[in-house]
Amino acid sequence: MERGNEHGPLLVIGSTGKTGRRVLEELQRLGESVRALARSTPTPFDWFDESTWEEAVSGARGAYLVDAQDEHAAERMRAFASYAVKRNVKRLVLLSARGWATSQEPELLATEEALKESGAAWTILRPTWFMQGFTEDRTLREPVLAGELRLPCGDGTTPFIDAEDIAEVAAAVLTRDGHEGRTYALSGPRAVGMREAADTIAGATGRPVRYVPISEESYVAGLIAQDVPPEQARFVAKLFGWLREGEDAHLSDGVQQVLGRTPRDFPEFVTRAADAGAWGP
Repeated sequence: MERGNEHGPLLVIGSTGKTGRRVLEELQRLGESVRALARSTPTPFDWFDESTWEEAVSGARGAYLVDAQDEHAAERMRAFASYAVKRNVKRLVLLSARGWATSQEPELLATEEALKESGAAWTILRPTWFMQGFTEDRTLREPVLAGELRLPCGDGTTPFIDAEDIAEVAAAVLTRDGHEGRTYALSGPRAVGMREAADTIAGATGRPVRYVPISEESYVAGLIAQDVPPEQARFVAKLFGWLREGEDAHLSDGVQQVLGRTPRDFPEFVTRAADAGAWGP
């Protein structure tokens, strides 16, 4: 067993992703020693290539984890978490999702369970929908650019969370004591519907954007016509269905618990994104 280093780097697995790159930046801002890990980073990491794991975890004291994002995610998490703990990586923080806990589909929590079995000092983050979906995800950004959010959400709402808040929470639980064995549900300060989201973006950008509710069947057919695999299309539609049915409208106080402040609100995010040119000039 490798001897650990209490002053060693913190790993960010998934460091090129939506939350990972922000966690990396936040840890660097705090002056922490950080090792960025993804398939394309100078120190490569691949969930499915265990030969990359030794160099990745060497001397590390903790890690932020974005899982393999496929049907093998739990199995890969179980193998990696055990590997890391044996090499004295003490603290593991997993990005999960708030909807998994209320889905009544236990398999969606399998990655969380795999982490808990590792023996690490674990913390789980369960955010709701990301505000950055409107700037970085095909399913929301492209409709904004087209001027029409055609989605099967009805009048459902969700308290979108800013990925910057997720990053600050992740950095805090990685670097401060007292968060071991805790699960934090993370949301924004109020629930927002797609109609309000479209109106807010339109107001900030000056471009026409409107929300058009459609059926789940029409939405799935549209995605498949854009070459999205049918299984993926149906899964995305199911997520929007949870929103439509009000299952994701409640607030969570994880940001307040960890950071001691109110999370950022949706209009603040939209103004910042518009000023940065997220939806064009």
